[in-house]
Amino acid sequence: MARITAAIASSHVPAIGAAIDNGKTEDAYWKPIFEGYEWTQQWLKEEKPDVVILVYNDHASAFSMDIIPTFAIGCAEEYQSADEGWGPRPVPPVVGEPDLAWHIAQSCILDEFDLTIINKMDVDHGLTVPMSLMFGQPDAWPVKVVPIAVNVVQYPPPTGNRCWMLGEAIARAVESFPEDLNVQIWGTGGMSHQLQGPRAGLINQPFDNAFLDDLTANPQRLREMPHIEYLREAGSEGIELVMWLIMRGALGDHVKPLHRHYHVPGSNTAVGHLVLKPE
Repeated sequence: MARITAAIASSHVPAIGAAIDNGKTEDAYWKPIFEGYEWTQQWLKEEKPDVVILVYNDHASAFSMDIIPTFAIGCAEEYQSADEGWGPRPVPPVVGEPDLAWHIAQSCILDEFDLTIINKMDVDHGLTVPMSLMFGQPDAWPVKVVPIAVNVVQYPPPTGNRCWMLGEAIARAVESFPEDLNVQIWGTGGMSHQLQGPRAGLINQPFDNAFLDDLTANPQRLREMPHIEYLREAGSEGIELVMWLIMRGALGDHVKPLHRHYHVPGSNTAVGHLVLKPE
């Protein structure tokens, strides 16, 4: 049967993608960020996952203010890089895993999670930047991807607890899939940042590091954290961190941290990264 063997959390800052695409990874400003992903890149070569369930948020590329699904799952064969206003990123097409995706959709919907099924969409930096951070610039991505898009743009976003429970439902779905697959689940977005208003540029390092700590030490605190705390402590875009709880909920009660990286700043954002294994 399929199994979730590990999980990754990572920021998905669009400027990181631009730094990769424009050959700036060795620049003094960017180099410390990319060095924090070198361990993971080597580890992934050894782990060789077949499929990544990649939890991210769309930034008005596939969805507009007209249609805003709380949770959506991509069931397509392939996803192209979205044009976010400066042309699509020069990255390979993202290859889907529709058999697993449809199985997850059926399992989760029958498990009372109303996922929106997407059969065609482009994917933006929220998905492609983590792929580039983990795999560099290959001619083709070495894994297939099941995209899980979460609304953290238009209020109200889902609660941390609901995200955790979706992670549990995804884990049950994967475990019931009959094909032998090495599956990872990634949670992306965050960490603390605010892009507009009087607090634009906000970065809260104590909050971020406490969040990283409690993904292993006290995840219950994070499940119960209200939206207003994310907004107050991590800025208006810090709410993206609820997506990490989908990843964490899929791993079960106990996890082992394998790698951790935190750097300020990455553009106007705190960059966080964690690799976890279920125990």
